[in-house]
Amino acid sequence: MRWNELSEENCSMARTISVIGDRWTLLILRDCFLRVRRFEDFQERLGITRPILANRLKKLVDEFVLVKVPYQQRPRRYEYRLTQKGLDLYPIAMAIVHWGDVYMAGKKGRPLVHTHDLCGKDFDPVMVCSECGEPLLPKQVHVRPGPSAKDPRHLPLETDLPAARRITKEKAAS
Repeated sequence: MRWNELSEENCSMARTISVIGDRWTLLILRDCFLRVRRFEDFQERLGITRPILANRLKKLVDEFVLVKVPYQQRPRRYEYRLTQKGLDLYPIAMAIVHWGDVYMAGKKGRPLVHTHDLCGKDFDPVMVCSECGEPLLPKQVHVRPGPSAKDPRHLPLETDLPAARRITKEKAAS
């Protein structure tokens, strides 16, 4: 699998990584969620070169993660705002932040605290099942081929599948 061909893989993770999977893009998205919108502000906060920043912003605009909105006519200047597609990346950003708070924060603790406006409480993000509302734990989740599954490299190893799901997979193959 080549880096510049990830968007063509029949794998949702690979396709997502093709859009957001480099350090500068993730940091730009972090700043977008912190309400940074202008090129100069991104550059100042990140210490990123203008060409790299312009390239990453263009890709996010091309992928409809961000939209350019003019905020000044002369000279014409734009700010970058998250689209719904971009806002839908929030759980990913929060999962990365939470992992960093747990494993990478220094002795003084997390650098930022997130507060839920509706209840006023500080929180840790938790991923839950959309059907039953229970927290999702890796050992309690299994996958099976979906309607567009083609490449066995992206399917779980046979030993990872419970017997019932293995039978389903075998039936689908025959």
